[in-house]
Amino acid sequence: MNSKENKNLKIFLYISIWVIIWGSIASLIDYPLLQNGIYSEGQIGQYFTFTITAVFSIFSAKIIFKKLNL
Repeated sequence: MNSKENKNLKIFLYISIWVIIWGSIASLIDYPLLQNGIYSEGQIGQYFTFTITAVFSIFSAKIIFKKLNL
């Protein structure tokens, strides 16, 4: 495997891990909100929760990516 393929694989894995992190954090935030009736499944509040966590996840991933120098 050459260095370009290796770099592409690292980037792919990095993005995949961040998608898992984003989904996990968003779900952990979403669960108590659903359980306490703050909003119901599929309502705009749930989309807002996942969107806000996605924005923070992308921001964090970019900062960490620069530090890792992949």
